[in-house]
Parts: sequence; C-alpha cells; structure tokens
Amino acid sequence: MTTKVEMLSIPKEHQDLPVFNTENWMYEEFEVGRSIRSIRRTISEGESMQFNALVMDLHPYVADEIFATEEGVFKRRLVAGAMVFSVGLGLMAHNNIHTFSYGYDKLRFIKPVFIGDTIYTVRTNLEKRPKYAEMGLVKVSYQVFKNEGELVLYCEHLQTVRYRDPSQWQHLVEKKG
Repeated sequence: MTTKVEMLSIPKEHQDLPVFNTENWMYEEFEVGRSIRSIRRTISEGESMQFNALVMDLHPYVADEIFATEEGVFKRRLVAGAMVFSVGLGLMAHNNIHTFSYGYDKLRFIKPVFIGDTIYTVRTNLEKRPKYAEMGLVKVSYQVFKNEGELVLYCEHLQTVRYRDPSQWQHLVEKKG
C-alpha cells in the first residue's frame, strides 16, 4: 500500500534540481553588509483595490477617486501602506527553510506610493548575534524605492536562523534569567 507521504514525494530525478526563489544559508553564512536588489513591480489599480477589499481598508485616500482628486493632499489615490509593505517585502521573499521571522522594527512610510508606480526593494544584512541554543538572531533592512529610486518605505526584519554547528555558539548564547 502506498502512503500519502510517498505519493507526495518528489521524483528522484527532480530531487537534486535547485529550487526556484529560495536561499539555503545558515547563521554562519550570513554576511553582514551584503546587499541585494529585487526585480521591479508596477502596482495596478485592480490589485490595489483587491488588496483594499481583502484587508477592509476603504480609507478615502486609497478607495475613493473623487475624494482623492478633489480633496486629498496628493490629488490622486494612494496605494495602501500595508500593501507597499507586503509587496515590497514579498519582492525579497527568500523562502529559506532555516530562518523564522522574529518581528519587524522601525517600519516607516517615508513617501506616498500611487497607483501605477513601480517599486523595487533593496535588502541589506545589518547584524547577527547568537541568541538560542539552536538559532542565532539576524537583522536585515528593507528599503523600498519607487520609480527612479525615491525611498518610500524602510523597515528592519529580525529573524532567527539555525546554526550549521550549534556547538560553536553555546558560549555566546543569551543566558536565561
């Protein structure tokens, strides 16, 4: 009898192929100061409104064309900040099986993003330190830019990441209480 796990396994001839859109680094390979850039992405009206409806953000600046153009400060509709955050960080999603999100700090919406703007993201590795017996803590910054390089969002992401060799870090692990 075939088990469910066996039916879902990847065929042998595919197991050694690189997996798209993944990283496989561990704590030891995290290189402080390294920066990478994402591809660009234009935000359309349809997906902006779909996001607004999904998260129930119907603020006049993002959902009401007449208000935004006639009464709004920017004279055009904005893309919701939560969407800029989600898409901007999604452009850098690495799907590393050794990392786990610990939280975000210093989230700032610096400039407005409008429907039709094109964004991209730069991720920079800021720091790392041992934290737990099996995982260290790393911090990266995300800078989201629009169009010709205007900074629109900044945040820092804290992640725990597994050690390749936990024994090398035990003397530096934070002691409880």
